Amino acid sequence: MAETNDYFVIKAKENGVNVIGLTRGENTRFHHSEKLDKGEVMIAQFTEHTSAVKIRGNATIFTKFGPIETTDEKDL
Repeated sequence: MAETNDYFVIKAKENGVNVIGLTRGENTRFHHSEKLDKGEVMIAQFTEHTSAVKIRGNATIFTKFGPIETTDEKDL
């Protein structure tokens, strides 16, 4: 049985935010993707199959460590 992992929440601040899950193991690969529209929320967690999540677009990610904001390139 897999251990219970912390959840995190992704809230889209614009249409078309991409959430991409990456696999564990010797070769990291994309294994799942979702597209969120403005105001949509996705609740996710890391699992025995998912080692990382890539988020493309303006979103707020809520974790046990606090909220994390993505940055638009024009803001850099």
